[in-house]
Amino acid sequence: MPLEGPLVDRYGRVHNDLRISVTDRCNLRCVYCMPEEGLAFMPKNELLSFDEITRLAQVAKDVGVSALRITGGEPLVRKGLPSLIGRLSAVGFEDLAMTTNGTELARVAEDLAKAGLRRVNVSCDTLRPERFPAIRRRGKLDVVLHAMAAAEKAGLIPLKVNVVLLRGQNDDEILDFASFARTTGRVVRFIEFMPLDAQGRWDRNQLVPGREVFERISAVWPLASISEPSGAAPAERFRFADGVGEIGLISSVSEPFCGTCNRLRLTADGALRNCLFSDDERTVRDLLRNGGTDADVALLFRQAVWAKFPGHGINEPGFLSPARSMSMIGG
Repeated sequence: MPLEGPLVDRYGRVHNDLRISVTDRCNLRCVYCMPEEGLAFMPKNELLSFDEITRLAQVAKDVGVSALRITGGEPLVRKGLPSLIGRLSAVGFEDLAMTTNGTELARVAEDLAKAGLRRVNVSCDTLRPERFPAIRRRGKLDVVLHAMAAAEKAGLIPLKVNVVLLRGQNDDEILDFASFARTTGRVVRFIEFMPLDAQGRWDRNQLVPGREVFERISAVWPLASISEPSGAAPAERFRFADGVGEIGLISSVSEPFCGTCNRLRLTADGALRNCLFSDDERTVRDLLRNGGTDADVALLFRQAVWAKFPGHGINEPGFLSPARSMSMIGG
């Protein structure tokens, strides 16, 4: 294991993208993520403080992380988030972004932008108001659509819209979302249903493969591939051949992109994870709270990356879903 230079694993993948979850709580209960009732959340004293998050972010930058994304749960249910964004912005990352469900975004979009946030991804799984509560169980579509406009007005662009597709529930809206991308200029990203739901009811039959999405859209509006310079982005990007709009396909299950993965994740309670689907964790929170130095933390980052497997193994016979669900890990 190299003790200096970039964060590289045994397979030559360089890791420069860190996702930091600031909370496991969420104000929605999406059917593919959380049960409607009964999910226990972490006590506040177990969560990383803003001071701890900022310190860890600085160490991450020092060992080669250049892109930071704030996640949850729903990050905007954590009080005072704009102040944390300001502190993280001062660290000097090349990219500082956030993923949100959009329900609380409109009221703080301008504050987030002023603090240094560069862009946002907004989750929205349907464009039909009557269907929204069926998938998300709470909230309203018009609030999320208003949040997208507010984010764009504040300069949080390019705005990406994340759509988790579920067979028989919203896959009849694929063309609607493609049209939405064409008319709004927002990048719509279709995400395969992954085995990360807290209920443990993931069913491959509900999966809508990315190839199917591509074929259904391109039959109406031909698509042309957009190459990624680094090759490490999770989404395959496509523009409409007539030049109007862009979509992305995140096919984590049917077409894994593990070979180019450059991501690490830090859970809200300070566990460093080298793969979304692995239970391999190293706690940086306990290290910090027991007097660990920045050098100790940097070593833990390197150890986590070095221990990464070549792939997530979802399609292998012995695969087991992670003990933590998506809301507990951070996307």
